[in-house]
Amino acid sequence: MLGLPEHVHTCLFDLDGVLTRTAEVHAAAWKEMFDAYLRQRADREGAPFVPFDAVRDYDEYVDGRPRADGVRTFLAARTIDLPEGMPEDPPDAETVHGLGTRKNDLVLRKIEEEGVQAYEGSVAYVRAARDAGLRRAVVSSSANCQAVLTAAGIADLFDERIDGLVAREQHLRGKPEPDTYLAAARALGAEPGQAAVFEDALAGVEAGRAGKFGIVVGVDRVGQADELRRHGADVVVRDLAELLEER
Repeated sequence: MLGLPEHVHTCLFDLDGVLTRTAEVHAAAWKEMFDAYLRQRADREGAPFVPFDAVRDYDEYVDGRPRADGVRTFLAARTIDLPEGMPEDPPDAETVHGLGTRKNDLVLRKIEEEGVQAYEGSVAYVRAARDAGLRRAVVSSSANCQAVLTAAGIADLFDERIDGLVAREQHLRGKPEPDTYLAAARALGAEPGQAAVFEDALAGVEAGRAGKFGIVVGVDRVGQADELRRHGADVVVRDLAELLEER
């Protein structure tokens, strides 16, 4: 009925791009933040301005990763080395955490202005999993996970939440490491092999593969099905409703 192996009784869902239409919001915020910084840096150094690519750079360097890791990974690709700073750095600080704060401020503003929509197919799938007695958790790198779930009206569909705040408290490494997904499985009393991971990010499916989960379902929202498979997805769908339609 759910398109999962019989031994899988636990579902672990990524948030942005799987459950909610917020991946586009994050991509736009990353582009706005990085373009402003890269332009400022280029003007200061008399170098060409090369903008952030909201598709290629987003997928390769920041999608699915904790905020600071996304900043570090993209800057490293541009051979830019900044001080780490501190998580409480203000948005005008030229540090890894300062840029992360700028991006987060932009995301919060966009969510406030535009609201949050959930994917109807994903909501139908989560409800079907609930009705079938499967345990369910959200696993997100975002520190704003609870606010997004609440804004989308789906917070009550999940038994556990492992997000950026929990990861910081428990010292969990972010995706593509499997730590947050493993923590979610433990919280639901499941072994990794008994759990399904649902991810749209390349770093997320890598985490699912690294954690040796029972099945990794890649959700292809942007035409990267082959890449999702190469990074570790066992099955790729365009929407979770396809898993219900096949049965």
